[in-house]
Parts: sequence; structure tokens; C-alpha cells
Amino acid sequence: MPTVFFAFRDAPERRAALRAPESLDRYRLFGLDDVERRGVAVRHNLERAGPPPLWARTLDRTINAALYRAGGYGGDFASVLASLRRANTADVVFSTVDTVGIPLMLLKRAGALRPPLVYTAVGLPERLVQLRSDFARRLYAAALRRTHAIVAYSAVEADRLREWLGPGGPPVVFVPFGVDVDAFRQPDGALPDVDVVSIGADPRRDFELLTTVASRNPDLSFRIVTTVDRARSLRPVPPNVALEAGLPLEEVRARLAAARVVALPVRENTYSGATTVLLQAMAMAKPVVVSRTDAIGRGYRLEDGVNCRLVAPGDIDAFERALLETVAGAAAAVSLGRRARETVERCFSWERYTDALWEILAPLVSAP
Repeated sequence: MPTVFFAFRDAPERRAALRAPESLDRYRLFGLDDVERRGVAVRHNLERAGPPPLWARTLDRTINAALYRAGGYGGDFASVLASLRRANTADVVFSTVDTVGIPLMLLKRAGALRPPLVYTAVGLPERLVQLRSDFARRLYAAALRRTHAIVAYSAVEADRLREWLGPGGPPVVFVPFGVDVDAFRQPDGALPDVDVVSIGADPRRDFELLTTVASRNPDLSFRIVTTVDRARSLRPVPPNVALEAGLPLEEVRARLAAARVVALPVRENTYSGATTVLLQAMAMAKPVVVSRTDAIGRGYRLEDGVNCRLVAPGDIDAFERALLETVAGAAAAVSLGRRARETVERCFSWERYTDALWEILAPLVSAP
């Protein structure tokens, strides 16, 4: 049977999703369950219940140290090496994130990985500019050119990778991310009980900007949902800010449902405009105020005042104005949310995302 091998970054939430691929967390699998439903066998690098074996962890430390000394950086060689034999039996290897993609592309360059490699870039341009030697830049360019295709969730990231690779590089394909529009839908009868909700674990989230806005507007209620470490770094927060951490996705969805407005301030970057939470909030017909980062500036059909409010990253005053206008303008907020829902239903459903990935993987799976 044709086989696609998925390479994942190891995380408890992802392992839980692998045990229950029909759960709300299915987006963490990047289409694995959808590929399997197409009659294709799927394998992955997290099939081992415990940590990678000692020999793989030892090699991981050795290789990463050598790459760092050479002016580069590595990734999770341990889980990749431990599953390399399984990967080599597949028709195609799909790397879902740079943490495992970098080891896979370097192993492909060395001849240790045989199947075609489809590499997903999530912030790769930021990593490439940090390479500290000509040797590292040549090595990474050669390794990336050995991939079959590179997928980017941001149009600007795709552009910068094409420019960095130059002529002769593999195709770099912009694939907009998606959301399960059935799972993320405002429940009937649910009434908002918090003025502003902000959610995210990405290090580029500008929660400091939001807490400054909250301190200026003590009559509004705010809720921030993030990781335990990020929450710790934000304390203390103003009295009108509720801070929550480590919530399962079902509770995160409930927090979105309870919001009058969803606020997503993000620092500038090429790979994350709070894309996942943005699409989830839009699918729930929530009015969203979001930073216009390069990552979402084009390709996601966002229009300021039509289906969201877009604000320049880092502009506290502009973000505050947009937020206050959206909270105060009930009718306009409802209209923003309705058109947001229409946008994701039309253009950014989970089916559209997985179909786009399958267009890249299918020719390799069916190749003789």
C-alpha cells in the first residue's frame, strides 16, 4: 500500500491527538487523518511510546553540537534517526515543522533519507538569516535544494525562501492554513461575558501591548489564555485582566465563544500572524482585531473593516482605537463576525487545506 510518513515535533498535545485523530485537536496532525482516509497508509516518527533510544539521543547531541560549531543549528535528530528505517519504507516523507525538517533535509543531503521530502517551513527565513558561516549557508542551501517541495503557510515566507534559494531551487508553495468550520462554530444561545479575549502560545504574541491597553481601560474586562511559562512572564497583570494557562482546546473554544471581541496583537514576523487562533475566531463569527503582520498581510483575504480590523504591529494607540471601536459598535461587530465566518467557510476550511496538501503529496504517492 502507498505510504506517507509524517514527521512531527514531539509534544504531549500532539501525542494525544494521534491517539484520538477525530478530536478537536486534529489540526495538530496537519492532515494525517485525511490522508489516511484517502486509502493511503500513514506512519510517523512518534510511534514509539517512550523517548528515542539512547543511541539516537547520543547522536542527536553530537550532530547538533557539530552543526552549532559550524555556524548552523539543528533540531530533533533523535526522533528522526530513531524512525529513519520506517521513513525510508515510505513513498514520501512529509515534514510538518522545521524542528524535524532540518534534520530530515540534512539526512537527505547526506543520502541517508531516500524518499522524496516535502518540507514545511514555519519561520525558516528567520532561522536562515542566523546562520553564522558561509559553510553553513552553503550546506543548508544544498540541503533545501534536495527537497521535493517546500510548503509555507505565509505568502511572504514563500517569497523570501524563493529569493534565498535562487534559481534551481525546489518549488515553494504557499498553502493557506485552514480551520474545521463545523467544530468551530458559535454555539446557539451562547452569550459573551468578557469584553476582550486573547489566546496564543506563539512567542511573537504581543500580550504586553494588550495589557497596556487593558490598564488604560479599567472598565473593560480582558482574558488572556496562553502557556504556563508565558503567563508567568506576564505577571502581574492589571486587575481587569484574567490570566489563564494550559487549557485544553475545548476550553479554549469556550473562551472564544464567551468573547465580545477577540484581540490578537502580534509582533512582526513572516510565519505567524496568530493564524490558527485567527481562523478559529473568524469561524466562530467573532469580530477580531489583529496585527497586520507580513504573515497574514496577503493570502488570507483579510480586509480591514470588512471581515476583521487590521492594525500595524506594535502600534498601541491604533490597536486600542480599533479595539474600543469594535467593542462599542455592536452592530458593526456583528457584521464583521458574520463576514469573517463567510470568509473562512468559502476559502479556509480544513478540507481546502488538506486538499491543497494532497495535491503536493499525491503525485509522489502514486509514482511508480
